[in-house]
Amino acid sequence: MDNKNYRWSNKQIRNHVKVLDGVIHPNMVLKNATYLNTYLHQWLVANIWIYDDRIVYVGEYLPENSCGYEEIDCQGQYLVPGYIEPHAHPDQLYNPLTLAKHAGQFGTTTLISDNLGIFLELTTQVAFELLNKFRELPSTMYWWCRFDAQTEFPNNDEIFNTEDVTSWLQHESVLQGGELTGWPKLLNGDDQMLSWLQETKRLHKKVEGHLPGASERTLAKLMLMGTDCDHEAMTGQEALTRLMQGYTVSLRHSSIRPDLDILIKELIELGVQKFDRFFFTTDGSHPHFYENGMTDELIKIAINHGIPLTDAYNMASFNIARYYNMEHLHGSIATGRIANINFLESKNNPTPISVLAKGKWIKQDRKDKFVSPSIEWNKYQISPLHLNWSLEEDDWSFSTSNGIHLINNVITKPYESSIDLSKEELSFEDDECFLMMVGRDGSWRINTLVKGFAQQLGGFASSYSGTGDIIIIGKRKTDMLTAFDRMRKIGGGMVLVEENHILHEISLPLTGIMSDLDMGFLIKKEKKMIELFKERGYKYNDIAFTLLFFSATHLPFIRLTPSGLYDVKNRKVLASPTKRVPAFH
Repeated sequence: MDNKNYRWSNKQIRNHVKVLDGVIHPNMVLKNATYLNTYLHQWLVANIWIYDDRIVYVGEYLPENSCGYEEIDCQGQYLVPGYIEPHAHPDQLYNPLTLAKHAGQFGTTTLISDNLGIFLELTTQVAFELLNKFRELPSTMYWWCRFDAQTEFPNNDEIFNTEDVTSWLQHESVLQGGELTGWPKLLNGDDQMLSWLQETKRLHKKVEGHLPGASERTLAKLMLMGTDCDHEAMTGQEALTRLMQGYTVSLRHSSIRPDLDILIKELIELGVQKFDRFFFTTDGSHPHFYENGMTDELIKIAINHGIPLTDAYNMASFNIARYYNMEHLHGSIATGRIANINFLESKNNPTPISVLAKGKWIKQDRKDKFVSPSIEWNKYQISPLHLNWSLEEDDWSFSTSNGIHLINNVITKPYESSIDLSKEELSFEDDECFLMMVGRDGSWRINTLVKGFAQQLGGFASSYSGTGDIIIIGKRKTDMLTAFDRMRKIGGGMVLVEENHILHEISLPLTGIMSDLDMGFLIKKEKKMIELFKERGYKYNDIAFTLLFFSATHLPFIRLTPSGLYDVKNRKVLASPTKRVPAFH
């Protein structure tokens, strides 16, 4: 019987050994390769043999028979392990395939991704079928298992049930539980969540925190409960405090928290000299942030601050692999590892000119060679939104004076308005807009106001939100309706309207959340949307994160959720949703 190993079958392993015996020739030999040996922290010269997706030998010898394989002379190049993104959100307008392809061109060959979108949209069986399909990618995709939705769903306990959560935790592609956006519930006695943490630890998997502003004592309590790592440090001192409490620290540089310069500078000033308990993340940034690179950009920042080269590269690869107990597969150029290798022109420039992923070229001599499997998204219940309902006259009634004041990309506070809400159009002199959230099934709505969003906004509709429900914002109700109707017609997306004219749109035909465009095209569309919003008074830099986090109850202070207008600090609903009887068509 041919029993399966963790990754390779007995037959495959026998073939790997036969390559060394000369019975089978390798597929590729990298000759005269100056490579980073992550164990010795040195640059060494060797010949590297690759068979299928595995490195089968690193050393001084070449195969006795020089025929039958691709030989690459690596003279003048520097080889480092493929980079690993430990905290990806693979549905931030892009989809897992387009993210993997784009990341691969900059040397990030392994992604550890959030399962929340898949968990909320798909049955567990269908989700696992999709995860198996992703294995056909040249990039390697791992996942984490959420314990909460970071918003208030009325049926939260039905969605996050022990059977489904445990099934995810036990899946071989899942490396950790979390991230713990609901940690206050954990501290306040949620034994269900604590049991899930215990199960995660029993399976020898990791738990990722989400602990912005947590005190030293809170960090200690959550370490006792099973948390292993946190990516929410915003200063060097916060990062050091986490380290002192036993955490591994993921240093974040993202589109709403580009903190890496500050973090590294302050850690060095605090006297930190060893970096083997640190690694990097871009924390699910939106497309525009990835225009010029991904993990490679973070390595550059570290190098520019004087982090030793070997430490900088290890923070992007080996440290992550070791932390997740997969160092036997990832994070080094050594015999037995998956053949994920970046080829650099210079030790100081981490952006690769060529990239191998699972032993295949996905970039060669600066040319994109990534071959992606075609996915029939419909087969996995991922399709355009079909909103078979419309908005009625009654839906445009705004009566509450309690609103949401946006004070940066994602933080809000409550405010009380004195404007006349009976009008069809708000004054463009004031910094307030109508704000609606409508249930995706059309069965409920919440009408309120938002201050500090965009002063000159006609109308805007988005199916991209933290809950998958519909967000509509604007000064002019007719423009808001036009935007909604257009968004519905294209099967989901973002639509900006002014005086009944569609200024710009981003189609999101995959459940109303993800685009099917290659990243380059999507970046251009998103940058245009951001530019148009800034022209209309949006003061911040990531409109998509603002939309995503309107419902995020792990952030202060007032949120728009399916349970109603929600006060995060006091954990109570300020205004319940209005029930609708949708007019279906």
